[in-house]
Amino acid sequence: MLDRLKANNRAWATRKVAADAGFFKRLEGQQAPEYLWIGCADSRVPANEIVDLDPGELFVHRNVANLAPPQDANYLSVLQFAVDVIKVKHIIVVGHYGCGGIAAAVDGKRRGLVDHWLHPIRETFADNRDELEAITDERGRLNRLCELNVMRQVRNVASDVFVHDAWARGQALKVHGWVYTLGNGLVTDLNVTVGG
Repeated sequence: MLDRLKANNRAWATRKVAADAGFFKRLEGQQAPEYLWIGCADSRVPANEIVDLDPGELFVHRNVANLAPPQDANYLSVLQFAVDVIKVKHIIVVGHYGCGGIAAAVDGKRRGLVDHWLHPIRETFADNRDELEAITDERGRLNRLCELNVMRQVRNVASDVFVHDAWARGQALKVHGWVYTLGNGLVTDLNVTVGG
């Protein structure tokens, strides 16, 4: 199976060079994307493809259920590098409907370590219990929880010291919240953009 992936890689690289002979030389020379994508690790949510950007145009951080927890050193390292070194102009938190992490957070089953990771989603559910329990359709309830999770993560990103420091020095930076729909390939802007 890995041989197939290596063959796919060679074919992809050949196609890129055929379409643009200098593509890899330019890519090698710089990394200056204007966007940081904080998304879910779900294999059905390929960040670059969804927004039709080439390698080098989108800085990406992915994890289960697109969380931006203020105690996670991995996420914070990506955020600081994106803001302070690359100087991205937009940070986009992108959830997706049908997220297994969202469902697993609230289905009452125990899975081990991931239960700790998903705890912020359970908190979001508890904070919005009345609204969520009023939604009788389970899929609709989980979709709304997905949206509320994105909104919470936007707040986490926008309240981080790296982001505040960037705004204090006048850096152009905005934080956005989107949800991707697996069924049609479209993103929905939740209109929760925060700027300095």
